[in-house]
Amino acid sequence: MVKEIAYNEYAQEVIRQLAHGGVFLTVKDPDQNRANIMTIGWGTLGYMWRKPIFMVMVRYSRHTYGLLEKAGEFTVSVPLNQDRSKELLICGRQSGRDTDKFLACGFTPVKGQTIDTPIIKECPLHFECRVVYQHAMEPGQLDKKLRANCYQTPDYHVLYFGEILASYLTD
Repeated sequence: MVKEIAYNEYAQEVIRQLAHGGVFLTVKDPDQNRANIMTIGWGTLGYMWRKPIFMVMVRYSRHTYGLLEKAGEFTVSVPLNQDRSKELLICGRQSGRDTDKFLACGFTPVKGQTIDTPIIKECPLHFECRVVYQHAMEPGQLDKKLRANCYQTPDYHVLYFGEILASYLTD
């Protein structure tokens, strides 16, 4: 069963989950018809350009970066009140270039309601997003302490602003 919700109804829980272990970002390769999952621990939920937005950050070195550049859409699945630490580690440490993370985690891909990218059936909260803006970080504009603490190598992020097209809970 699917229950539509306001994009910000679970905002506190999403932010708490991002800060304490992460959530799952999924992108589907439109050329190979194969999806990849990545753990994200940095992102934000908000309202910009008269649209609900989920902003996610992806490093250039990640397999997900190339997929997101081609797909232009992504889903975020949030494991509310679930211990998914094992799966978050798998999706954060292993590359989708070499590993089918759906298989490795025992996850079931379910086609999104409004986009082609799947959600993760085993998570209860989902956001379906279409990229409406992206911006490469400019290292010189980043606070020096943040740069020293968060970027030991010059592998910076691209910020993807996804318009939230659907937000819902599943059983």
